Amino acid sequence: MAMAAAPAALSPGTVPLGVLLRREVTKERMERPDVLCGEANRSRKGEDFTLLRADAGQRIPGDPSTSFSVFALFDGHNGSGAAIYARENLLNNVLRAIPTCFCREEWLAVLPRALVAAFVKTDKDFQAVAETSGTTVTFVIIDEWVVTVASVGDSRCILESADGSIYFLSADHRFDSNPDEVKRVTACGSKVGKMDIVGGPEVGPLRCWPGGLCLSRSIGDLDVGECIIAVPHVKQVKLSNAGGRIIIASDGVWDDLTCEMALDCSRGFSSDVAAHRIVNEATRPRGIRDDTTCIVIDILPPENIAPSPPKRPGRIALNNMFRRRSQDVPSKTKRSDYAEPDVVEEIFEDGSPMISKRLTTGYTLEKIFAPSSCAVCLVRLKSGQGISVHANPLQHEKLQGWQGPFLCPSCHEKKEAMEGKRRPRGSSTNVFGHMC
Repeated sequence: MAMAAAPAALSPGTVPLGVLLRREVTKERMERPDVLCGEANRSRKGEDFTLLRADAGQRIPGDPSTSFSVFALFDGHNGSGAAIYARENLLNNVLRAIPTCFCREEWLAVLPRALVAAFVKTDKDFQAVAETSGTTVTFVIIDEWVVTVASVGDSRCILESADGSIYFLSADHRFDSNPDEVKRVTACGSKVGKMDIVGGPEVGPLRCWPGGLCLSRSIGDLDVGECIIAVPHVKQVKLSNAGGRIIIASDGVWDDLTCEMALDCSRGFSSDVAAHRIVNEATRPRGIRDDTTCIVIDILPPENIAPSPPKRPGRIALNNMFRRRSQDVPSKTKRSDYAEPDVVEEIFEDGSPMISKRLTTGYTLEKIFAPSSCAVCLVRLKSGQGISVHANPLQHEKLQGWQGPFLCPSCHEKKEAMEGKRRPRGSSTNVFGHMC
């Protein structure tokens, strides 16, 4: 469902993570929030799956104060295989991609890169299962007041902050609402258009042909072609210590409700009741036409047993999800350059489909990627076996300094295919067999 863009609520520049974390230390100690979760579902095809782990793990094993939460929604299509596989494997792939020796600031700084690598690895590993299903993924990691969201597909994630502002934390990878993705997929050799019924007009949403998928990014969908990629949009924000509410829902909700409608019908209720009210509101007008799933997460100051109503009526505050941001962080940052933490502050956002870019921006790369391991699948590389993500067959000059991160031959081949540097292979010959 496409929505009209509105003025961005977040400042044009990102606030460096180190500034936000240092500010927590210099002010009075901010206690860890309470994270409460509720879920509701009405199933028609049985292809929606969720992962709800309020205590998903610890950054430092054995230290409960370093625990973090994970909540995810997998909306499968053409079967449930991809959704089940991603639910069972994606979190482990994320954690394996982060060195265990990192402090909290380092852990949060590398998390966006780890999510990209894990999504691509999960998609690549699914090839061995030899199933043709696919799934959207909206994956949320909460570490104290910092929220990191990675998404492919159209299962939307929104945040209502304590001051009543509403933010998109996910991207929409439907062709109908994303012309940049239309251009990318057609440049890779596929066709994007509506269903052409012989003897009649074109009908329905824009789809990728062959295959008939209306999404440009997903995990799985191997028979549609490699222009349908698993590189996620990633957004990382820091909430104020007043907290907020996060809603993750499949398109069964958003096809019938706007963000304001979902929040209006659930505001003031506990997370569990709120999730059921949203699903009921979405299915009330026309019944259950699709799997309809909703997760509501409340991030609350300690000892708050229920979310407080926003200070003022909610207003839509949407970001241009594909805008390019400078990754340069000043060597010296003054506290006065940034607002006090009474609003949501953006730390990181990137939706580029280029995995070579996504793995080479931000944190010191040598500390993230071992030169002896593939940056995606983490397989051990023999001497001389790794291929730099910078590698370009049209450029023969030697790179200066460290040339990593490195990929194994199969992950490099997948990168080249996803970035449109070779023609898609393995596309389905059944043009109507894989519609979503």
